[in-house]
Amino acid sequence: QVQVVESGGGLVQPGGSLRLSCTASGRIPSSPGMGWFRQVTGKERELVAGIAGLRTTQYAESVKGRFTISRDNASRDVGKSVVYLQMNSLKPEDAGVYYCKARIYGSDFWGPGTQVTVSS
Repeated sequence: QVQVVESGGGLVQPGGSLRLSCTASGRIPSSPGMGWFRQVTGKERELVAGIAGLRTTQYAESVKGRFTISRDNASRDVGKSVVYLQMNSLKPEDAGVYYCKARIYGSDFWGPGTQVTVSS
């Protein structure tokens, strides 16, 4: 069994910051590929940022230079993997439901999502 849970969403003013956390737990490898996706009503879920291994990262063009994905390496030895998404200089168009995905042994596991609202 693998569980994926996100936290850290909320309401923030334009220009503000938020940090999202995602924890994957269960029968998982030490550094699984994980990613953050955003979905807004009426649109498809889109990749915001991903991390593979310890430090290989990728970002959507719209968030480069503002968002940072990172992995908590201290969690690797205790049956879970934690990744963060640091979001700075937030814009209204960054709003949506943020989902975390973990790819574990070829299968994708999704969290329930966390809402991010950017508004003054």
